[in-house]
Amino acid sequence: MSVSAVLPRSALRPSALGASGGEPPGLDPRLRRSQPLDGLRTLAVAFVVLYHFHVPGFGGGFIGVNVFFVLSGYLITSILIREHRATGRIRLGAFWLRRLLRLYPALLVMVLVGVTLWVLLGNDGGATLAPQSAALLVLSYTGNLARSLARVSQGVFSPTWSLATEEQFYLLWPPILFLLLSKRARTGLVVGVLAVLVVASSAAGWLLYDDRGGSATPDIYFNPIFNVAPLLMGCILALGLSGERLRRALSGRLGTVLAVAGLAGIVVIQFTITADWKQLPAVFGLVLPAVGVATACFIAGTAARRSFVSRALSWHPLAWFGRNMSYSLYLWHMVVLDLVLMTLSGSLARVVAIALALVAAGLSHFLVERPFGRLKERWEPRPTARQLSA
Repeated sequence: MSVSAVLPRSALRPSALGASGGEPPGLDPRLRRSQPLDGLRTLAVAFVVLYHFHVPGFGGGFIGVNVFFVLSGYLITSILIREHRATGRIRLGAFWLRRLLRLYPALLVMVLVGVTLWVLLGNDGGATLAPQSAALLVLSYTGNLARSLARVSQGVFSPTWSLATEEQFYLLWPPILFLLLSKRARTGLVVGVLAVLVVASSAAGWLLYDDRGGSATPDIYFNPIFNVAPLLMGCILALGLSGERLRRALSGRLGTVLAVAGLAGIVVIQFTITADWKQLPAVFGLVLPAVGVATACFIAGTAARRSFVSRALSWHPLAWFGRNMSYSLYLWHMVVLDLVLMTLSGSLARVVAIALALVAAGLSHFLVERPFGRLKERWEPRPTARQLSA
């Protein structure tokens, strides 16, 4: 069954994908509540950094990547839906250009610095590639394919596999979503198909698990097909919240319950994952999908209702950091760690590395990301006066 199938008269029903359900065109105020999601970004990147820095108690911090995937799928799909409602179209070229201006300049600077340090000082990140080859994988957004299919290591650039997974997904999903919106496909049908894909991806990751031995991460973790579930979960949530019915259902106590349960689930999973997680197939078939479900629950509860949990994660410093620094910190932390480990070790190395990574992230944000962010704003979708008055 095609996900773009359209039932007769579906264009007249609020349940049709792209129907506004009585909302005015443009930005839905309830989808502006991004501050708690920015706070969640801070939590997710902190988990990842502390995991890579081998800080005791954060052996499950890698799940922060899955949290980011769900957030990304939700936010990008929401943005595209709002653009279609406001303007009647999705400018795919402008969307991809905005992504490029948002992500690529800081990535390019990090790669240039990383390769320079790698050539001059050597690499302790366990790379199996020459620095130029590793850099090419990063800049072409193919590192995840190389790691899952060729079992190579990118050294200090290893975290960029997740960026590749996202960008590959966003080459495919926006055109598909635009087609579905244009055809006014039934939301329930699309959500059902995506849910089947989530289950299939998770099950395939479990069934095809192959223990590489030692401390190596199984190939399925980097595979864009077997780890697409969290991105799809975010898309499903955005589609569901684009209609009035689900938001109304979550606007009461249920929203608070979901927000609390979702955040608690993320934290509990992080602190209960054992050191041998790479040798446990159930982690890839059950635990990581559970992280996605917990993240989706938190987003759903937060988007529909303000609660003490959303207020806590909306604390200005926390939200500001997630919104402005999480991407840069994710880019730079391994490069900095590798540099620090050449001269220091133990707890002192971790403290110095975290401090220097924060400095590098700040420089990247203010000197690179902000200037290109202003350029990116020129390509933001804006409804015409006629569309606003319609």
